[in-house]
Amino acid sequence: MTTYLLVHGAWHTGQAWARVVPLLEAAGHRVLAPTLTGYGETVHLAGPEVGLDTHVGDVVRLIRAEGLTDVVLVGHSYAGLVISSAANEVPDRIARLVYLDAMVPEHGESAADVLPVSQGLIEAALASESGWRVPPMPELPPPAGLFGVTDPADVAWLRTMLSDQPVRCLQQPVRLDNPAARRIPRTHIHCTIKPEGFERRPVPAVQPNGTPAEVWELPTGHDCMITAPGELAELLLKLA
Repeated sequence: MTTYLLVHGAWHTGQAWARVVPLLEAAGHRVLAPTLTGYGETVHLAGPEVGLDTHVGDVVRLIRAEGLTDVVLVGHSYAGLVISSAANEVPDRIARLVYLDAMVPEHGESAADVLPVSQGLIEAALASESGWRVPPMPELPPPAGLFGVTDPADVAWLRTMLSDQPVRCLQQPVRLDNPAARRIPRTHIHCTIKPEGFERRPVPAVQPNGTPAEVWELPTGHDCMITAPGELAELLLKLA
């Protein structure tokens, strides 16, 4: 049995994984898909003090509280930053990092460093009435849709889980200064349908641990856990 810990991205909740969790569990594995502080049932906790470190703490506390080991730690989108810093804290408990259409940072980088378009979101939030709220990205014409979701029923469902992102999440830097964290193998899963302006960094041919890079693709939009749950689960099960 493998333990999968699925971490949602900005604006979303753990409910985004609802179609993937049962597929992994049906294969005999343990799956956790928490909602990070400030979203979903904890949206009332969102505020200017909530940042990347808050979400890293959420993941690390869950790992320790549940006594998890040999974890396949999956981070979607913004959560690539979260899982990187979490692995830095508890590298002995992580079997593999999976960057799911995610930001892949170096030590000391923030979201704005990894994805420069984030800087515009930061500036808009700081200049807004709240001074900290980053609203969800708008729905675009197909094939971009709402985070890559275009089916009207799925868009309506996705809207029920979206809420504002605290700007500090995009400002705080990642910590990757633990040599043990660099030894954790990585898998990158890229969604091939994406809007203009969201160019990802090329994945280096060699991982930090010295092994060849592992990059897989899904021919779908950004929220692949909604649009292609079966295909995503099939890829994740290869890591069991």
